[in-house]
Amino acid sequence: MKKTTSRSDLIDTLSLPDLCRFCQADEAWVIELVEYGVLEPLGRTVQNWHFQGPSIARAKKARRLNRDLGINVAGVALVLELLEERDAVLSRLSRYEAI
Repeated sequence: MKKTTSRSDLIDTLSLPDLCRFCQADEAWVIELVEYGVLEPLGRTVQNWHFQGPSIARAKKARRLNRDLGINVAGVALVLELLEERDAVLSRLSRYEAI
């Protein structure tokens, strides 16, 4: 596991095994998230995959949706997409209200 700086506890990138430990999930589940487009790894092969900040956060959200609500991977992909669209709409709305 790599860290951004010695001053920070923020995670810069995680390998596939590290991401699995972080999310308390197995590799097959993470690979399925990649196949559904939920996560975008860096690297050409599964053995070389590394995940950066946005993918790490999405993986954690995906795991909570799966574990807490029992949503399958296809459902998780849809829920995350809808949440991001909602956030974008709320952001635009707040800009218009500020005018």
